[in-house]
Amino acid sequence: MADKTAPSTALRLEWVYGYRGHQCRNNLYYTATKEVVYFVAGVGVVYNVKNHAQKFFLGHDDDIVSLALHPEKTLVATGQVGKDPYICIWDSFNVQTVSILKDGHSHGIGVLAFNKDGTRLVSVGLDPQNIINVWDWKRGKILSTVTGHTQRIFDCQFNPFKENCLVSCGVKHIKFWGLCGNSMTAKKGIFGKAGEIQTILCLSFAPNDVTYSGTLSGDVYVWSGNNLQRVIQNAHGAGIFTMDMSDEGYSTGSRDGCVRLWDTTFAPVVRINLADSDVGYRGLSIRSAHRRGDRVLVGTQDSEIIEVFIREPDKPRILVQGHAEGELWALTVHPKKPIFATGSDDQTVRIWSMEDNTLMSRTEVDQNIRSVAFNNDGTHLAVGMADGSFIVFKSKDLSEIIHIKERKEVLHEMKYSPDGAYLAVGSNDNYVDIYAAAQRYKKVGQCSGSSSFITHLDWSEDSKYLHTNSGAAERLFYKMPNGKRVTASEEIKQIRWSTWTGVLGSEANGIWPKYADTNDVNAVDAYYGGEVMVTGDDFGLVKLFRFPSLKRGAKFRKYVGHSAHVTNVRFSHDKTRVISTGGGDHAIFMWRYNPEGIPVEETDDSGHDTGYLDSNSEDSDSDLSDAAELDSDIEREKEKDYDRAVYKDDLNQLKRIKKQQKNSGTVDGQKRNQAPSEGIRLEFIHGYRGYDCRNNLFYTQSGEVVYHVAAVGVLYNRETHSQRFYLEHSDDILCLCIHPLKDIVATGQLGRDPAIHVWDAESCKSLAVLKGHHQRGVCAVDFSGDGKKLASVGLDDNHCIVVWDWKRGEKLASTRGHKDKIFVIKWNPHNHDKLVTVGMKHIKFWNQAGGGFTSKRGTFGNVGKPDTMMCVAFGSDPLVTYSGGSSGNVYIWQDLKLSKTIKAHDGPCFAMHSLDKGFVTGGKDGIVCLWDETFERCLKQYAIKKGSLAQGSIGSLIQDLPALRSVVLGHGHILVGTKTGEVLELEKTGPIRILAQGHMESEIWGLCCHPTKDICATVSDDATLRVWDLSNDHRMINCRQLKIGARCCDFKSDGKAIAVGFKDGSFTVVDADTLNDMATFHHRKEEISDIKFSPEPGKYLAVASHDNYVDIYNVLNSKRVGTCKGSSSYITHTDWDNKGKLLMLNSGAKEQLFFEAPRGKRQALRNREIESLNWASWTCVLGHTCTGIWPSKSDVTDVNATCLSHDKRILATGDDFGFVKLFQWPVQGKNAKFKKYVGHSAHVTNVRWTHDDRRLVSTGGADTSMMVWFHDAPGGRDNTHGLSDDSDTDSEEEGYDSDVQREKDMDYGSKTYTNPIRETKGVKPHLQEQDDDDEMPSVSRGASRPPKVKKKDTDLGKKKRPSKVQNLTLEYIHGYRGFDCRNNLHYINDGEDIVYHAAGAGIVQNLATSTQSFYLEHTDDIICLTVNQHPKYKNIIATGQIGSTPAVMVWDAASKETKSIIRGFHTKGVCSVNFSATGKLLLTVGIDDNHSIAVWRWQDGTRIAQGIGHTKRIFLAEFRPDSDSSFVTVGVKHVMFWTIAGSQILGKRGLLNTAGQNTQDAKMQTMLSIAFGANDVTFTGSMSGDVYVWKNHTLARVVQRAHQDAVFTLYTTLKDGLIVSGGKERPSKDGGAVKLWDQEMKRCRAFQLDSGNSIDVVKSVCRSKGKILVGTKDSEIFEVSEKDSHSTTLVQGHGEGEMWGLACHPTKEQFASASDDTTVRIWNVETKSMINKAVIGSPARSCAYSPDGEMLAVGMKNGEFLLLTLATMAVWGKKRDRNKAIQDIRFSPDSKYLAVASDDGCVDFYDITQGPTLARTGFCKGINSFVFQIDFSADSKYIQVGTGCYQRLVYNVPGGQRVTENASIGRITWATWTSVIGAEVVGIWPRKSDKGDVNTAVVTGNGNALATGDDFGFVKLFPFPCTEKYADHKKFVGHSAHVTNVKFTYDDRHLISAGGDDCCLFVWKSH
Repeated sequence: MADKTAPSTALRLEWVYGYRGHQCRNNLYYTATKEVVYFVAGVGVVYNVKNHAQKFFLGHDDDIVSLALHPEKTLVATGQVGKDPYICIWDSFNVQTVSILKDGHSHGIGVLAFNKDGTRLVSVGLDPQNIINVWDWKRGKILSTVTGHTQRIFDCQFNPFKENCLVSCGVKHIKFWGLCGNSMTAKKGIFGKAGEIQTILCLSFAPNDVTYSGTLSGDVYVWSGNNLQRVIQNAHGAGIFTMDMSDEGYSTGSRDGCVRLWDTTFAPVVRINLADSDVGYRGLSIRSAHRRGDRVLVGTQDSEIIEVFIREPDKPRILVQGHAEGELWALTVHPKKPIFATGSDDQTVRIWSMEDNTLMSRTEVDQNIRSVAFNNDGTHLAVGMADGSFIVFKSKDLSEIIHIKERKEVLHEMKYSPDGAYLAVGSNDNYVDIYAAAQRYKKVGQCSGSSSFITHLDWSEDSKYLHTNSGAAERLFYKMPNGKRVTASEEIKQIRWSTWTGVLGSEANGIWPKYADTNDVNAVDAYYGGEVMVTGDDFGLVKLFRFPSLKRGAKFRKYVGHSAHVTNVRFSHDKTRVISTGGGDHAIFMWRYNPEGIPVEETDDSGHDTGYLDSNSEDSDSDLSDAAELDSDIEREKEKDYDRAVYKDDLNQLKRIKKQQKNSGTVDGQKRNQAPSEGIRLEFIHGYRGYDCRNNLFYTQSGEVVYHVAAVGVLYNRETHSQRFYLEHSDDILCLCIHPLKDIVATGQLGRDPAIHVWDAESCKSLAVLKGHHQRGVCAVDFSGDGKKLASVGLDDNHCIVVWDWKRGEKLASTRGHKDKIFVIKWNPHNHDKLVTVGMKHIKFWNQAGGGFTSKRGTFGNVGKPDTMMCVAFGSDPLVTYSGGSSGNVYIWQDLKLSKTIKAHDGPCFAMHSLDKGFVTGGKDGIVCLWDETFERCLKQYAIKKGSLAQGSIGSLIQDLPALRSVVLGHGHILVGTKTGEVLELEKTGPIRILAQGHMESEIWGLCCHPTKDICATVSDDATLRVWDLSNDHRMINCRQLKIGARCCDFKSDGKAIAVGFKDGSFTVVDADTLNDMATFHHRKEEISDIKFSPEPGKYLAVASHDNYVDIYNVLNSKRVGTCKGSSSYITHTDWDNKGKLLMLNSGAKEQLFFEAPRGKRQALRNREIESLNWASWTCVLGHTCTGIWPSKSDVTDVNATCLSHDKRILATGDDFGFVKLFQWPVQGKNAKFKKYVGHSAHVTNVRWTHDDRRLVSTGGADTSMMVWFHDAPGGRDNTHGLSDDSDTDSEEEGYDSDVQREKDMDYGSKTYTNPIRETKGVKPHLQEQDDDDEMPSVSRGASRPPKVKKKDTDLGKKKRPSKVQNLTLEYIHGYRGFDCRNNLHYINDGEDIVYHAAGAGIVQNLATSTQSFYLEHTDDIICLTVNQHPKYKNIIATGQIGSTPAVMVWDAASKETKSIIRGFHTKGVCSVNFSATGKLLLTVGIDDNHSIAVWRWQDGTRIAQGIGHTKRIFLAEFRPDSDSSFVTVGVKHVMFWTIAGSQILGKRGLLNTAGQNTQDAKMQTMLSIAFGANDVTFTGSMSGDVYVWKNHTLARVVQRAHQDAVFTLYTTLKDGLIVSGGKERPSKDGGAVKLWDQEMKRCRAFQLDSGNSIDVVKSVCRSKGKILVGTKDSEIFEVSEKDSHSTTLVQGHGEGEMWGLACHPTKEQFASASDDTTVRIWNVETKSMINKAVIGSPARSCAYSPDGEMLAVGMKNGEFLLLTLATMAVWGKKRDRNKAIQDIRFSPDSKYLAVASDDGCVDFYDITQGPTLARTGFCKGINSFVFQIDFSADSKYIQVGTGCYQRLVYNVPGGQRVTENASIGRITWATWTSVIGAEVVGIWPRKSDKGDVNTAVVTGNGNALATGDDFGFVKLFPFPCTEKYADHKKFVGHSAHVTNVKFTYDDRHLISAGGDDCCLFVWKSH
């Protein structure tokens, strides 16, 4: 019986013993129907306790480790482990998959939880980052993802009492998460003083933000918000593993074996101790406790499920039992009863009943158990253990009979002989021992000779023989009972075995795959009577094979459920059941064995590839004896390899690399050759891709015919015989389908990341581009019946299937399709979740479930043989599917079962289409068949023959009965596509019309045009010569079959003959009209690569071959007259001069050679001569006139062909990337500019101009197409643009602007904070050793120590100074970020408020009261801001920041509430944000290297589209004001016009057009700003001051010198369409930096700003109600009234540059600031305004008021310092003794000295009483680092100095001697304290200060509080003195990066802080 088919019998899972309690928790629940749901191994179990019945969910392929119950208690979510683990949501009622969630995790999914209303699911991964994902589980989509924690997370739950809040907990942490937009932000739980930091295992919630958590120590921690509020001590005696909340209260379960119930306030109710109950035992550990009503469900670590009634807590009952943790290997079946026994590494033996599915008895031993055996009557049970001993028990009470220890190593296998006399025991030390049962198990024999450990043994029926299997794959035979080896094969043949459980032996060969290792299968059991055996293997599969199974690789049926190894399998005594045991999952599965297979009704199983994959040809790689042999066409197609060495997608990558290399300094300064002014447009394509595609030909709604060839979607009009094209694909289209409404087409292409385009058949516009989920290519697509979804199949090894919501461009679901090629995917039109795929030897039925699929294979049964399916269709019955096979049969499927087959064609049935009534099919036999609706009768047959061609049909059929690849009915006709490249239309009566045709599968290289007519000829590797009419008839005139493939052809100069060169080295001349041979020669061995007749009179024929020669023949007498020798490589191109005397040739070694005809003498020509010679044709690619055609990386893309137009103006080229390009002749220099055109996919092999230059013809290599391009004569008005006018490289830019350049070069990476702003060295203060003040006298004499800091005693008048500053609130910010931002200033609230940003703060300022309010949620500098203009979203602001994962915050300007946080995708920073017309979408641009662009639905944070923006910096992106799908971006040397298509963005470059107004010499410039006009008009402001006006994406006119210099900002008023512009301008009489224009930007009115600057640079404008808001580069904001042009200043601040200097007036509410912007400014706190400003001409670093407040000292960056008189701001005195920055400057309290501290490590003292000469009286000595801060003592005698190496030094004044003894320093009272160093302030240093410093500190006038500023952007408030490390403090945010200075005002009522980079001054009110 050598049948290799799978057995007809089957298994069904009947019962699973066990529950997974170890390493899991909270995995046990009651469902709505009171059933118990849990999991074990890879199976979800639903257990009905009342009926004692189980249902199984088998959708996982590895161990399940987490489970959550939906709040409605029917749906269950389970998560598994594995490399690509997934989550299944399934229905516990019918155990069907509802949704599959994939691609969210790696390693495994450890925690799952639903939210309160069950719409969302949170999952936590087992990966090292512990990723947390929140899912919209119905759609299978991740809403938010975040790294959870560095250590393991044990629980994560949604807070049911608080929307969008989650809590996660785990090893030594708890985190409280808020979900906003697509971001989750965490607050760490603060343990504080209330409890120890410890590991938290589980969570529950109560209203009012209370969270309960169970800890490892057994306490319950109660949290309020994120603070630990109280601890319920000793709730349990050990770790609390589980906590559950029900209406009645809470329940907790612990490792101490107790369940405790608590009421709703968490007060204890009852304690149930299960460990001490009658079902309990020592060490019982509870992993899950779930309370519902009057009962509690408890799961234990040792795999038990216990139910407790609360009324009778002392009577728990066990529901489920199983082995505990540890591998399970031992299994034996009772010989007489439905009983079996197991033993495992949990050291227990258990006896189970198959009838009641219960545990009958158990006993414990002290060793791991690895084998068990019942004796022949079932009275004894032998148990083999890991220490080499075995015990024999009595079966009925498990009492021990005997314990024998003979061996030292584990006993793997034992069996009693059939007569019960002997027990054979096989051990790990290679022996089998034989014991006599009757003689109290005396050892009577031993079998030796095995070279490895014993794995299996079986007895013969007569108990006389034994055979063994060993780990070395030996099978040995022994005589019993003495154990002698038997080797005689005759003797062995006679033995009949009682059992067969070994994996070796010829009978079991079939269980091994052909090439497998022989230890994958762990167990076998054969059932002789059923001719079947069952196996268990290392892959978790239980399989059924036929027995015996003699040939390797037999077919089988496979069953999943066990997760890892199946260690043992056995049939029950009566062969009705099979028991299997799992190793790692220690589960016992009981299967029902069905001898006659499974009836059809039962097969709606669950799961993906469900547990019941009956017949599995996929994994059985036998020589399919039972499958028909493969058709040659299908074989070819299956083997077709679509890989490309270089994909078009790689072009951008190559360009990037090239740009980088170019930027590194290899730019050559020569001008590039200009592009030609005229262009071509695609007119007609000859060709149709039928040879490896199918069902790719349809009628559209309007009756056009749509199909594809090369990279083009073609729409053919049957009335006018013309074509329209869809040209957005970048490579070969492989599949096409049409929307049910016939108006939308989807096409899929080849590529590294291949795209699917969905496009409108009417307008040829892209509607969506879908990519990112396939590899290599997309080979099949189909729209669903409702047209909303699109399914696609990829060419990767797994042939992945993806389902898309194509309008949104979102992937809805994906799965692996099949390991063999899939040809067709089809939706069931009646059910939008069902699909079918067909392909090599399979048909599969799919059901979409959430983000994944469940699938079933069609079963052929005995109705038909498995076949390769080529096509599939549906009729009117939703349950019936029809498929066409390679045998020519049509298969009719009822559900999944084959119901009948019909012979339809001879040879494969390639195409099938369903009609309203009936079907149409087409086959390889060239016949079209019409069928009735049940496929009973063939109504009509049409044979495709030349004789059936209709009268007057154009073109001709190449062969009769070509293979048909596509058939469809419509418009009263049948449309047919053939494998030979024809598109035919059949009338119902039979006549055939050819609509289009092209060459067959092969490469086309030969092309030539007729010298006087619109005719061309082509030859191809398909061995045909075809002559085409290129006039408006567009048809094939003639065709001839050739002997072999040809590579070149040429017309004679009189058009009467055509020469054809073949691949075998021969060539033929044929008559041009009849195509009959005139002459043939065969002189060469290699292919003929070019052939050319000499010009009039056409005397000679040059024949170039790959043999490196050109032969010259005399045409008249047909003789070879010369040979051109001397080329070192094969010849590629030849050309004649006009006289027919000179021949130019190119070779593969890039040589350009010249020969004289007819003898072939070599000539040398100089460049000048080559150019002046009159060439008859130019098709060569080399020489100095062609250098510009080669791309800079020409080793990648070779130019295959060129052709010079007859008027010698334009050179056309074809290259390996599928581009046809036009250059202006001659093409000298490098990288000439060109126009390029797409359509061909890979190589363009040849290009030729027609005789009058009106058309260009191009041929594609492998894409079989010939394209005809129409050439617009020069001077034609609508010059046709190519794809690109500037040939992918930027044009030379005129002009330079310092402001633009600075912005371009901004490096935001270094700006991101936590980079220290000062380079310091040394040990940080809090890490230094502290030396105590030990010189204190031991007995105090009553002299208390003097105060550290002198209290201020300034007269405050009525005001009182705050006694201790406890808190700060931000009151005002002086500053506005204008220096590198634009369009970031807007009116809101009808012009009453303005919104803008500075530092990290969003600022809303009320214009009437000039009060400010702030949005402070950003963590770093904000660099862009926009306002939502839609009335529905009033006051909604979006702001973007810098940072490594920068956030965009969307917030409400009125309430300052965060509406959404959007993170992910961009890096480095977000530099532009903009809302769409409806206000629902948000556009963001990053400053990463790709300048990425993304579009978001901001309310839920979903990214709906994304793409790479440009190679250079993008400054601004804005939606068109009337659109949600088109936007414009501007930036360095570019402007791009984008549309959103699905999830991709498609961009078009702005095209410069010389024909517009003022546009003649317009060059592409750096564009800075955008405005919009009606009818697709866009205005962009450029760097030169011109404004460019675009219509669609073409330049229409230029507004010259709209400003003198760069136009930084434009604003479109939506109400009246007027445009405001702002630029860089010197104020003049009629000019101004702000202008108001009409809608067309033709007239304008200028406004001036009263800024007093010599040049105004406006960066932002906004207009509302007759007012214009203006923001400038110098951080000033003005409001200009349109009526009277009056301007008012609203905001002022320092300009760009770091700001360090800050000082407060000693007696007034005023302060001074000094910055790198070279100004010193005086500010008033009360009026919130700048009082005065002095420009000092050089950056300033420090400033100080004199004690009387009359003078201001300013220290400069260059080492100079000034003294200014405050009243006039005039310089009183200045001095420069140092040349490094002056970091601090101070007056002594007695006004005598000025101390000046510099980076030179010096502090100089100047006596100011001696007048402005500023004599230096002394300096401090011995400072070995820079000085950044100084303070005088109150008596002016001492000074303390802070240095860069974290030392605090004290010196006397003015001598400069250092004071070292601590006692005297401790007695000094300081006038001020600004030091960050010293024991008094060690507490201000944070723990993580290695990345940034504390820069500044200041003590209040009362001397009891201290404020600091640091490199993290925080202002902090501490008590003073602050001597404990890491002291408590309050922290305040708003500054973005570094805070450089803080000072209290004289009365302590305000704190002023200065930001470094952010140039802002913050005024804080103190309380």
